[in-house]
Amino acid sequence: MKKIVLLTGAGMSAESGIKTFRDSDGLWENYPVEQVASHDGWLADPTLVTEFYNARRKELAATVPNDGHRLVAQLEEQYRVTVVTQNVDNLHEQAGSTDVIHLHGELMKVCSSRDTEDQRYWQTLTADNCRVEPGTPAGDGSLLRPYIVFFGEAVPMISKAADKAADADIFIIIGTSLNVYPAAGLIHYVRSGVPVYLIDPKPVKTSGHRHIQHIMKGASEGMRELCGLLMK
Repeated sequence: MKKIVLLTGAGMSAESGIKTFRDSDGLWENYPVEQVASHDGWLADPTLVTEFYNARRKELAATVPNDGHRLVAQLEEQYRVTVVTQNVDNLHEQAGSTDVIHLHGELMKVCSSRDTEDQRYWQTLTADNCRVEPGTPAGDGSLLRPYIVFFGEAVPMISKAADKAADADIFIIIGTSLNVYPAAGLIHYVRSGVPVYLIDPKPVKTSGHRHIQHIMKGASEGMRELCGLLMK
């Protein structure tokens, strides 16, 4: 069975109404990104950061996957599929994808602020119980913080994502630019000759990437066209 790896970005979840800081010049829901998505911001005001992510989880609980998410999940009927996503929502999982790598963390998880990768202190929240009270301790006594890769922190899943990209038979990019990290980096792990599909409504420079086929449509419409090619 052929292996498909998809790299998805903000454009995938935007159709479900999920906003990101890139939508408005460095503001995320009217907050400067440095204030709510950086290590320094967390140290300066953990209460503000905790409440910010409480609000984001509440929004996510009222959001549903779009057709693009569902079509990605349907690829598993004929392919071995890995989704590598820059998004922190769980809409791919809600749609039925079973192998999802979150590069930038997971909104519905919280962790130790002393060691974010110590899985003993991870907690997975649910849509009906997604609020964290400011000052809540993790199991190691540090403050419980969002399991989000803040700006300035290492991306722990990037090596696993690179290995998956290197093993792909088909590589698909949806809703993220080839000019920004990690898309610009991961594509270089894709073997020569492997077909690469880019779904994005905007023109994108693809010089140097000879095998890219650009579908200039949004996530859902583009996936419908691509599935027509792949699911024959």
